[in-house]
Amino acid sequence: MTQPTLVVLAAGMGSRYGGLKQMDPMGPNGETVLDYSLYDAIRAGFQKVIFIIREDFQKDFHNQISQKFAHLIQVEYAHQTLDDLPAGYSVPEGRVKPWGTTHALLAARHLIDSAFVVINADDFYGADAYQSIFEHFYQTAKNHTTVAQQYIMIGYPLANTLSKHGHVNRGICSTADQQLIGIEEHTEITRQKDGTCQGYNSHAKMVNLPEHSLVSMNFWGFPKEFIPHLETFFENFLQNHGTELKTECYLPAAVDKLIQENKAHCQIKETTGKWFGVTYPEDKAEVLSTLQTLIEQEQYPHTLWA
Repeated sequence: MTQPTLVVLAAGMGSRYGGLKQMDPMGPNGETVLDYSLYDAIRAGFQKVIFIIREDFQKDFHNQISQKFAHLIQVEYAHQTLDDLPAGYSVPEGRVKPWGTTHALLAARHLIDSAFVVINADDFYGADAYQSIFEHFYQTAKNHTTVAQQYIMIGYPLANTLSKHGHVNRGICSTADQQLIGIEEHTEITRQKDGTCQGYNSHAKMVNLPEHSLVSMNFWGFPKEFIPHLETFFENFLQNHGTELKTECYLPAAVDKLIQENKAHCQIKETTGKWFGVTYPEDKAEVLSTLQTLIEQEQYPHTLWA
């Protein structure tokens, strides 16, 4: 079996958090959320990881994070830069914001030579998510399944992905027979005092959202053939939004377009595991507490890389 590569989106600026949250210590011995993600990925069977980061903090990233497990998994780096654009396009004057998750993933396009799994660096997904997606690729290879158009997404109930300290953006999924049939980005989702969830849909209309709605947390599995589709999608995005200063090109939107055009099929693996992350500074205390509970339950060792 050709092992899937783990690709980690770690170039975010952490504007709402106020710093590089992907490098912020959370565990009892200074472990980051990303340390726990790599621990879960390695024990699931992953043997190669590509970190997509900003070049200016690669040295610190290596010293603080990746050198701890580099003897256990092959580590490579790709750099997301604002001016890494298709021929004929340039960065508009005044733009400092990255172009979004589609652009971030394309930073690794020259390093991806096999099926791959994408995660966010600052999200805790749970060990079962890594085991489930790795098993999917194992069974696909074992059964000699054609995978050029077959994608996979780990889906979480909306209620398990909210922050108590502010609104969040989530891709709300439409499903049928464990297949993703559509995904729509919703913004500023919050839980109301009566327990219901509300957010703005893609038409900027406030809508009610059932708490059991399945959402994307950017945990995807793709064949390598996805990359050319992504390049086309990003270039089309630039044609329409390339002069704007803040608009971003989202990975779920690229997947949704291919599904609607019947160029891809995406299986959904649901997990009831609780996602957690650090969108806001106030989230950190809950992350620290949750990790401590998981350690006490012996799901993780007290010293992760001993």
